[in-house]
This record gives sequence, C-alpha cells and structure tokens, in this order.
Amino acid sequence: MKKDLLGLKDLSAENIKHILDTADAMKLILKQPNKKTPHLQGKTVVNLFYENSTRTRLSFELAAKYMSANAANITAGGSSVQKGETLTDTARTINAMGTDILVMRHSMSGAPHLIAPLVSASVINAGDGMDEHPTQALLDMLTIREKKGHIDGLKVAIVGDIYHSRVVRSNIYGLTKLGAEISVGGPATLIPQGMEKMGVKVFKSVHEAIVDADVVMGLRIQLERQKSGLFPTLREYYRFFGIDEKRLKFAKPDALVMHPGPVNRGVEFSSGVIDGAQSVINEQVTSGVAVRMAVMSILSDGGFEE
Repeated sequence: MKKDLLGLKDLSAENIKHILDTADAMKLILKQPNKKTPHLQGKTVVNLFYENSTRTRLSFELAAKYMSANAANITAGGSSVQKGETLTDTARTINAMGTDILVMRHSMSGAPHLIAPLVSASVINAGDGMDEHPTQALLDMLTIREKKGHIDGLKVAIVGDIYHSRVVRSNIYGLTKLGAEISVGGPATLIPQGMEKMGVKVFKSVHEAIVDADVVMGLRIQLERQKSGLFPTLREYYRFFGIDEKRLKFAKPDALVMHPGPVNRGVEFSSGVIDGAQSVINEQVTSGVAVRMAVMSILSDGGFEE
C-alpha cells in the first residue's frame, strides 16, 4: 500500500477514480448544516508550507477539521527554518510529535519525495516547485466529472503559462489516464520543449487549442515571471492569448471555464468569462475541500493500492 500522495504520475486510473468516488460522498457532507464527521477523529494533520498559500492551505485545514482531526499550520517564515533548520530535520521533528498526515508545499521540485521515506506520517504533496500539484488536478477532475458526467472522450484545452505550472503536469497525468484528450496553448516561450511526449497536442495560438473543447482551463500568468521577458507586456499577452467571450466561442457552446486561481482579471480571462454562465471556478473551490477530505480519509484508512 502507498502511504503517501506525492503525485498523479505514478497513481493508477483505479486509484484516481477511488479518490473521485470518495470525494463525491464528501461533497454531500459539505452540503449538510452539520459538516462534522468522525473520519479522522484522534488523528493529527500538520500543514507545512514553505510557500505562500491561501486557498490550498485553508482547504486542507478545513478538510481536516470537518473530519474531526487536530489540525496545525506551520509556515517557513515563522518556524525554525529561519534559524537554519533543514527540511529533513523539520519533517522528522513534526513526525516525532505524533503527526499522522503531513501536508507539504515547497518551492523545490521533489521535496515531498525526499521527505516521505523519512517519516511514518502520510505525506501529501500540496505543490512542489514545477513538478506536481496532485490535489488541484483531482479537484479539477471532480468538477469536470460532476458537470459533464464523465471524463473519457472529453477534449480539455489548457492555456497560459504551461512552462512553470505544476497544475498542468498533474492534470495531464490524471486526465489522460481517465481518457481525456489534452491540448495546450500559449506563447512559445511558456511552453516547454517535448510536451508532445506527454501525450498532448501543442498549439501556439489559443483559439486553435480551444477549438471544440469541452473544457477550457486557464493557468495563472505568474506576474513575477513577466520581468524575465518571456512576453512583452500583460496587455500584449491578453491581446493574443487571453480568453474573452469572443475567443471562447471557438470552444463548444457548453464548454466549462476553469482556473486554479487566483485569476488575474483581464490577463488570462476577461471578467465576462470569469463571471459568466460557463464558469465553474467557484465550484472548483468546493470540490477542493471534498477532494482533500477524500485523500486524507483514504490515507488514514491504509493508503492506496500499489
């Protein structure tokens, strides 16, 4: 059994479906006036975040508390990391305190993979560098399946900063395993070489990428990257690669509009698209809590089958 969730690259389609099915049940709990369940009663969940986060950290914290776990948050800025403590020492210290689940976000790709064998706690990757963000992709898949009824055979277009996105990698691994067809689009400077080897179709224009798409997923343009000259200006980016109501018409009329958030209005999407009838961005947030409840419940119950 796998005690950790480090990514979707090595997770089977059956395991992914198991998470989504469990998350369906968790979503029903979230709709109840009393959201408290005993799934993690007596368990301790620690969120160890070396990068700033609002949505992901709060989502994990609420998921743990809804399932009656003891939850604690640690940020690098307020921990012994500032005193020179290494990542491995920090993880071992947290583990020695009786932690059952360690949720970790780190700017270094592979950090959760480094820690997982050193601790008895189940490690959940909440985003590592430019590698993966598995629970984000799972909540995307949960939202798609809920709205479309299935994933197999759907065309999913992912546009934006493909190069720096860990979300896109997890989504490609997960969605292709469940039978979706993936196309990506964006500036050539923001699409890594060899993307086709991951089983996706690559387009340099956004409208080509989203033609007949069932799902249009935008990725955040990381404003800090803009200073490195990967594209001229944000205004130019929006002109050629941003999705407005006119450009969205290249997709199917009932296409879902998705974004992992936070969205830069007038950069990745127009406000009309963000707030439009096709947008399921708010539903993604609810799905995020349900997915994280599901993952923690499965790990506390023995983990994933190899």
